[in-house]
Amino acid sequence: MIVSLKEGVKEEELDAVEAQIGCKLANDYRCSFRIHNGQKLVVPGLMGSMALSNHYRSEDLLDIETAAGGFQQRKGMRQCLPLTFCFHTGLSQYMALESVEGRNCNEIFYHCPDQMAQDPSAIDMFITGSSFTEWFTSYVHNVVAGEYPIIRDQIFRYVHDKQCVATTGDIKVAVSTSFLPELSSVHPPHFFFTYRIRIEMAKDALPENACQLDSRYWKITNANGNVEEVRGPGVVGEFPVMSPGKVHEYASCTTFSTTSEFMEGHYTFHRLKNKEEVFNVSIPRFHMVCPPFRKSVVRTGSASDASTAPCNDEERSSDTDDYDDGQRGGLNIPAPSGRCPRHI
Repeated sequence: MIVSLKEGVKEEELDAVEAQIGCKLANDYRCSFRIHNGQKLVVPGLMGSMALSNHYRSEDLLDIETAAGGFQQRKGMRQCLPLTFCFHTGLSQYMALESVEGRNCNEIFYHCPDQMAQDPSAIDMFITGSSFTEWFTSYVHNVVAGEYPIIRDQIFRYVHDKQCVATTGDIKVAVSTSFLPELSSVHPPHFFFTYRIRIEMAKDALPENACQLDSRYWKITNANGNVEEVRGPGVVGEFPVMSPGKVHEYASCTTFSTTSEFMEGHYTFHRLKNKEEVFNVSIPRFHMVCPPFRKSVVRTGSASDASTAPCNDEERSSDTDDYDDGQRGGLNIPAPSGRCPRHI
């Protein structure tokens, strides 16, 4: 990924871009191009990846010429410049170059069309940064500090709370989560998260403690305090066998209509040497909170403050093992093939 970075550009080239789009670039954004001019359009992208069984996202950091070519002047996205791009989803993060249509100047966001509005310019936004410096340095910090795991030479934007670990006997369970804006919407409220679970048996565990996972139990609580319980066999169709030093990782996903939710539960195992010996392994409580968002001024009639207040238009979360990704709250994006298992 690092070798895909392009050489920096000259000040006169940046001046020419400003003249082309008719807007000034933020000073910190301009400075970044003195060091590098984004990256070549390759996969994986420098700005993070996400993968599920039927969905893949990897964002490239755009060079200034490509960004200028995507400069938006249409209603709902006026004076917005793309910073990133994903080939697979068409997803971009944008920077607002001026304070128009309810956005703050230099704010960075994922745009999110209002699926219930007649007007195509009704565009909500999930906010990812208040400036280029904050946005970029926050991401770099997460990479350097090991907060984002690097898997098969790709940076995955899972967030792991170091307190989100539970140990039961010889088995440790850790959870990390990630919000997927491209599968989410503000109106109607539909917030999509993926979570990655790591199950590990201690290296110094006794060989006779080897065991196999039989089932899972989830207790799911949304922002309104409503509780849902889910039980089922295995995890994502598998029944992993755990032995000393063995690690099993898997990813699943969930949606809900309130802006936050937490999950906790346990796995049920049996000993390989004695199937009658059954025991539970705790799954730590983990929280999923959607990023700040701002509603479209087309719908609200005025600029609304960024909000993470619960949405109650339709209180709903999904717990089905067979989820058709083409039916995600009317989102206007291509439906990938396959199904996304949830809470499994």
